[in-house]
Amino acid sequence: MPTKQKGKAGATTSGAEGKIPPLTIEHATLIYKNFSGAAKRFNAKGLRNFHIVLDTDTAKMLENDGWNIKWDDPVEEGDSPRPHIKVAVAFENFPPRIILISGKGGSKRSVLNADSVDILDWAEIDNVDVVLTGSRWEVQGKHGIKAWLRKAFVTLSPDDLESKYAVAESLVSEDDAN
Repeated sequence: MPTKQKGKAGATTSGAEGKIPPLTIEHATLIYKNFSGAAKRFNAKGLRNFHIVLDTDTAKMLENDGWNIKWDDPVEEGDSPRPHIKVAVAFENFPPRIILISGKGGSKRSVLNADSVDILDWAEIDNVDVVLTGSRWEVQGKHGIKAWLRKAFVTLSPDDLESKYAVAESLVSEDDAN
């Protein structure tokens, strides 16, 4: 599994009410993407989120620390359950920094905001590195840590036609500026 979790799994809290350090996951695999906040079977309209597939060891450590880890049933007999964490995306109070990397060799970088982030729902993604923050919650005697997106660096899969016409695109942009 390409997910790499850095830092403090197994030690994400300092005391019952201590600060939760940021969680960095490199080479993340995203599933159930809903950056647009569309109403879906398991999602109310306006709630933007996605899930990151975790390796079993990382998932167990994070779960022991209180993070909300989901476990999908095995698809085929003999498979193990697939662990993943739901990540909320909100732009209201502390908007995340989301950088879209594209172009030949990652030469083009764009900052995504609430109006443009929905491109990630259908984009062909080559790599994602994220930083998550956690917030504690408690409802009706249950409690845990909810994951929020703080930063994401999203590299699009190379596209032969995009590369071929990248020069023409920059020329058009220059002409439009005059």
